[in-house]
Amino acid sequence: MYDGPFCVLSIVDNRTFKRLLYQVLDHDPGHHDIRAFFPRFRMALRLRGLALQGVTTDGSPLYPEPLRDVFGDVPHQVCEFHVIKELTQAVLRAVAKVRKRLAAQKPAGTRGRPTTAAAKRLARRRQRLQQRIADRFEHRHLFVRHDLTPAERRTLRTLARGLPQLRTLRDLMEEVYRLFDRRCRTDTALAKLARLRRRVRCFKQVGKVLSRLHSPNLDKALTFLDDKLLPSTSNAVERGNRRHRKMQKTVYRVRTQEHIHSRIALDMLRKSRTAARSQTLETLHDARNG
Repeated sequence: MYDGPFCVLSIVDNRTFKRLLYQVLDHDPGHHDIRAFFPRFRMALRLRGLALQGVTTDGSPLYPEPLRDVFGDVPHQVCEFHVIKELTQAVLRAVAKVRKRLAAQKPAGTRGRPTTAAAKRLARRRQRLQQRIADRFEHRHLFVRHDLTPAERRTLRTLARGLPQLRTLRDLMEEVYRLFDRRCRTDTALAKLARLRRRVRCFKQVGKVLSRLHSPNLDKALTFLDDKLLPSTSNAVERGNRRHRKMQKTVYRVRTQEHIHSRIALDMLRKSRTAARSQTLETLHDARNG
């Protein structure tokens, strides 16, 4: 997490959503920072007699090499959310290119109200094209939404009329979503991904747009299918980051490295006492109720 000129490295337990270890840097992290951070966590595990069973990270290239050096062949899952986010952004950029091509087809008109029959036909054509562009902008989310209702599917067929590349984009997104079905195994999903990559090469209009399909992060994002306990997303870390950003909106003095370090330590202390605080409140309520 970046906070101004500082960067916070965090390791969070995905089951309890508790921050286990953190470090505040005054520079952008590199491989040497991650290699120094992971051994601290390995030592903390050894002191408690625990072993690391799996790691979920975002798609940053900072983690794979230090993970192998420190923890060996531990399962490494890349966050499903970050991978799908990159793919959806690529699809939306492709839809935007279609809108630009439609805008380039609009005939140039003259200023003022059209008076002749030819000028009126030209104005109606411009208006129809502008309406097509506006519809594809207003309903662009339908090309990347996970589940569509029957009414949304009818709208999508109308938007893709005369534009087969838009139908192809939606079909590819549905196949991408099917890759992350928990009922599949990793090998099955990887085989589906290989067929999908071969299929994309056949569509030259969208092949370059969906180059993210060939990213190795997509292969790592399917690791969780063989392990029910391995989380598919890095939501635990993101949840702590959102909590920190919400605090920063109200506590304006937490802007130095020392203050950020102290604030996170205080937050971890409060989190560790949550169970005892809940038990105390329950006891007080019971005593009040007799």
